[in-house]
Amino acid sequence: MTDESPVLKVGDVGEQGLLKGLQGFCPPDIVGDDGAAIATQPGQYLVVTTDMLVDGVHFSDRTTSPQDAGWRAVAANLSDLAAMGATPLGITVGLAITGDTAVSWVEELYCGMRECLLQYNAAILGGDVVRSPVVTVSITAFGEVSPDRIIRRSNAKVGDAIVVTGVHGASRAGLELLLHPELGENLRNGERKSLIQAHQRPKPRLDVLPILWEILHSESKIQNPKSKIEVAGMDSSDGLVDAIVQICTASGVGGRIERSDIPIPPAFHNWISPDKAMEWILYGGEDFELVLCLPLEAAKIFVERLGEGAAIVGRITSDDDVRLVDIAGCYPDEVLTLDRGFQHF
Repeated sequence: MTDESPVLKVGDVGEQGLLKGLQGFCPPDIVGDDGAAIATQPGQYLVVTTDMLVDGVHFSDRTTSPQDAGWRAVAANLSDLAAMGATPLGITVGLAITGDTAVSWVEELYCGMRECLLQYNAAILGGDVVRSPVVTVSITAFGEVSPDRIIRRSNAKVGDAIVVTGVHGASRAGLELLLHPELGENLRNGERKSLIQAHQRPKPRLDVLPILWEILHSESKIQNPKSKIEVAGMDSSDGLVDAIVQICTASGVGGRIERSDIPIPPAFHNWISPDKAMEWILYGGEDFELVLCLPLEAAKIFVERLGEGAAIVGRITSDDDVRLVDIAGCYPDEVLTLDRGFQHF
């Protein structure tokens, strides 16, 4: 008899465990953020990020037209560029399709991609097409950023405000309405359309970056003209909790999130319970907002400039965990982890 050790499976280590192992094959100063920032010339970095969407996992004919699938695929990658502080240049597309896939479906997919890219003066730069039993769209996006404007997950500092650039939970609600059209009887037509649009046509928050840099430039001149204010951040495509926990973990800090400060989509109030609303907000995912950590005074100005939906939801602390707290005392403190969010394995 041979004594064979059991084979360790991907499902045994989970998505985060697998990613941690794979990062060992990469330069440690390159990986770990929403994209890789690579110095290409003095004063300029190239930011590269790749995202995959698989039929039946990230989109389906039940909820997403081919044009919407194309838009979402691009938006997911541009959101990662925004989370790095980068301006998009363009994308390449790896498309895996079956031989039975309609040519019109592929053309509509690319129409959706191009439509999203045109909003940000970027283009499809090429790619590859292969045969596969499962339709898969893999996009690599390219952007550029100056070194003093790179946003990293590891930049959070104790005392920083935790800012969200918009409401969360809307995409999750839109998906629910698409899967179960009979739901949401109390919703007005405009509210229903807005929630569905949040799921099918998310908008990467590249628009907030010029406002952020303007405010930080003004604040740094007031505080110390010779120093720059570093910003920590990540996009919330995998959920609000996921983004906050990942930032805190990368920065070696903790966080306190105040329940009453988290913005709630107005359509939720007459539709779902407060507990269900908070679940979708914290763990729903695919909202593609930015979660940023920056000094409190700058954060206040930033949130005011962005307007409705943007909010300071908590602070970075020196603790070793991230907690959801309720100043009113109606809910007990809750330690936030990655366990309840979406994980592929």
